[in-house]
Amino acid sequence: MNFCSLYSGSSGNSIFVSSKNTKILIDAGLPGKSIEKALASIGENPNEIDGIFVTHEHTDHTKGVGVLSRRYDIPIYTHPLTWKAILSTVGKIKEDNIRIIDNESVTIKDIDITSYVIPHDAVHPQGYAVCNGNKKFCLATDLGYFSKEVEYILKDADAILLESNHDVEMVKFGPYPYPLKRRILSNVGHLSNEDCGKALLSILSNGPKKVMLGHLSKTNNYPELAYQTVANVLTENGVKIGADIELFMAKRDMPSKYIEL
Repeated sequence: MNFCSLYSGSSGNSIFVSSKNTKILIDAGLPGKSIEKALASIGENPNEIDGIFVTHEHTDHTKGVGVLSRRYDIPIYTHPLTWKAILSTVGKIKEDNIRIIDNESVTIKDIDITSYVIPHDAVHPQGYAVCNGNKKFCLATDLGYFSKEVEYILKDADAILLESNHDVEMVKFGPYPYPLKRRILSNVGHLSNEDCGKALLSILSNGPKKVMLGHLSKTNNYPELAYQTVANVLTENGVKIGADIELFMAKRDMPSKYIEL
């Protein structure tokens, strides 16, 4: 199994996951043309996508969902409350391509996709765990905090894309209005660099993992700071980067490193 972050950040998000026989997207938060361009750059054809799994209704996760579904006849999988929330923006979708999932696993060819609840300010936000044989990839972004449910899902994953959204001090002293700052720093907001590092400490007991840090704020973070903050938390607690864990950064505006499990 493989995964590639096509785009990751406050400007838009989309993750490509594939196995030998199956290809899916998790979110499509940029225009359809941008997703097509990103897929082409990694040698993938949108005609071969078997499904789009939507985490929640915010536009940085849904902007291209309707276009791609119509253009390439792709089923859309999401929670019933999320589907209701995106109805007005996603446009007309074929009845056969509306796949409502409510806390259940879905099997598509040779992969199993399981949803799980995440703490975020949306109607029913969820992350996804994708399994093929004994390999497991998890997407965990838009986390107000690292909940016990998220920890349980991620602790046996082989690869993770985990949110490292902001530096707390940059948020506090940055240009955002106070209500937005409160939202970001709340338990239904986003995970900070420091808390991302602490979250990783809690799930590393089962062996080496490939971890990609993503969903960085454009205003309140930058890649070098996110990476170094997380790395410092890990190394200060005896974790060896490159040996105990492989750490990568997701790029905002283009596909990131293609990760093989």
